[in-house]
Amino acid sequence: MDPLHLTLRQLQIFAAVAHAGSTAAAGDAIGLSQSATSAALKELERVLDAPLFDRVGKRLQLNSNGRSLLPRARSLLDGAASLQRTARGELDTPDALRIGASTTIGNYVLPRWLSLHWAPWYAAQPPEWHAEVKIGNTAEICRAVADFTLDIGLIEGPCQDPLLHTRPWLRDELIIVASPRLARQLQPQATAVPVSVLRQQVWLLREAGSGTRVATDLELLPHLRAYRRSIELGNSEAIKHAAAEGLGLACLSEWVVADLVKSGRLARVPTTLPRMRRPCYVVLHRHKQMTGGLERLTASLMQNES
Repeated sequence: MDPLHLTLRQLQIFAAVAHAGSTAAAGDAIGLSQSATSAALKELERVLDAPLFDRVGKRLQLNSNGRSLLPRARSLLDGAASLQRTARGELDTPDALRIGASTTIGNYVLPRWLSLHWAPWYAAQPPEWHAEVKIGNTAEICRAVADFTLDIGLIEGPCQDPLLHTRPWLRDELIIVASPRLARQLQPQATAVPVSVLRQQVWLLREAGSGTRVATDLELLPHLRAYRRSIELGNSEAIKHAAAEGLGLACLSEWVVADLVKSGRLARVPTTLPRMRRPCYVVLHRHKQMTGGLERLTASLMQNES
């Protein structure tokens, strides 16, 4: 077997530079001086006999060699971190898990799911432990899983990244809601609101990149053709409260609006549109090193798919 001339530390420095865009910023992130970081990067490029970055002013941008190396480097670093946790006896503890969830799942589904299905396991762990849950839109969670900064992602929108493996999980129903006053105006005869009327309304929308916006576009735009009047808001909480104040129609997850519908601040608007259901997914990196804790979490999630 040929001796290895590159080290995990060199790969860690390379990944840090790829993320930060400069040796100075990467050095700050991993506790090295700028000169030491730069020297390690140059040595790695010498060992591989290939440049990994294009120098653009003070910024370092991955070239084709670097883009090819980065996912493999992160996979090796993730595996090494798993071995290190095993050596410290942390392989099967919650703090070895980094869970990502897109906004609707993270705010309305995951807390209850963890409480119902994982509370007994948490209670059996040592007195000191730390778990990490990151909430972001679908695109952000997929990027973090692809970068190995998250172990697993739970998302509401489709993911096309070839590095990731997606498995269907829950199904979420999207419903159209409005303030009770607006709902009565739209359906004075208590009949389903036709598409021609829906096209004239103000639509309250999530930002591009969110799973809710992708699902809304897929379900509504074939019928509405366009949002002629719209207000874009950065999260579903803002949208449902804007709808409750009468600012327009919202198409949101039933999970999101259940509380305000129950309290009477929002009303469900029956329409002539077909029923809208979207799949949610469990996302894993194809080269992820599976720990005992991650295998247990994944198996538990898939037992509760619907």
